[in-house]
Amino acid sequence: MRRQMHNDIQELRGNIRVFVRTRPFLPGDKQTDESPIDVTPDGESLTILDRRSGSPLDFNFDKVFPPSAGQEVVFDEVSDFIQSALDGYHVCLFSYGQTGSGKTHTMQGCGNGPMRGIIPRSVSKVLDQARAMNKQKWNFTLSASFLEIYNENLKDLLTSMQQSNEKSTSNSNNGSKKLSIKRNREGKSFVDGLTQIPIDVGDSHLGMQQLETLMGVASRSRSVASTKMNSQSSRSHSVFMLHLNGYNEDSGAIVNGNLNLCDLAGSERLDRSGAGADAQRLKETQSINKSLSCLGDVFNALATGASHVPYRNSKLTYLLQDCLSGDGKALMFVNLSPTTASSGESVCSLRFAKRVNQVELGKATKHIQYSAKGQR
Repeated sequence: MRRQMHNDIQELRGNIRVFVRTRPFLPGDKQTDESPIDVTPDGESLTILDRRSGSPLDFNFDKVFPPSAGQEVVFDEVSDFIQSALDGYHVCLFSYGQTGSGKTHTMQGCGNGPMRGIIPRSVSKVLDQARAMNKQKWNFTLSASFLEIYNENLKDLLTSMQQSNEKSTSNSNNGSKKLSIKRNREGKSFVDGLTQIPIDVGDSHLGMQQLETLMGVASRSRSVASTKMNSQSSRSHSVFMLHLNGYNEDSGAIVNGNLNLCDLAGSERLDRSGAGADAQRLKETQSINKSLSCLGDVFNALATGASHVPYRNSKLTYLLQDCLSGDGKALMFVNLSPTTASSGESVCSLRFAKRVNQVELGKATKHIQYSAKGQR
């Protein structure tokens, strides 16, 4: 009951919800001592030992997952949030944290079994719910897009599918065109020229096969490189977009929802990542850190009620402006490494998350209208 009341208050205030997940130790970690992170039994707070002061620091969030929490447990906590996209809301969930903290595992996971991440589970959830709502005369169409932001340039990760799949749709006839963020007549942002791949709603198996195919294509197209922090470090932000359009035959109601699932590039210190030894890696790291800094500037402006919010200072914040400006719902996953060597970065991530959790966007806007049939 207390948890439900908390969620209801957050819904009214429009707070950006913050979930924290600490990954388990991996074979490559130096397990010389115990993890400096201790998650409380209530799953809403944690204590971390600050290496600089030697003192414990306490943090409280909407949900805190211990290293033992599996993918299914994590998704259960966000499933209702994801489902609100079917109700006509613009929903954004993004993972934040240092390189190697488990962001991509949380968002994408691997395979089609219990290790699946939030993206495939979200699509499966939406497909199941869309079919269930068909009994109430709702008909939905879904399409997916996948892009990355690399050195402040937008890249369509599904261009090859757009060129080979005659059923795909695009805002532009030229899949290789340089992408740009624009505003439509309603003032909402969209990416001009971005490929949209239809997802079959009627056949769950086929729909998930289509998702698996496009995620494979996107994964092979992403910009990754080896650093000291991670042998397969993502050098870009990736954004998976699910576009939902629904029509109710009885009421004439039309809903338009969007689900944006973002796997942000990891924040890195140059001395730990080794990026400074390579000119290209250095440029990438500087671009990543600047982009994440711009994200922080946006949250600081929102938290203080500033008259100007610098959304346009980076492609990432400009792209997500609708979800971060009171029009939509937002949830941030903070991923942490359990190692003592990473405790400094973990403290920085938690302090950032604390500021984000205090941002109030206001009640989200539900995007629904009625056709002539549905007018009273």
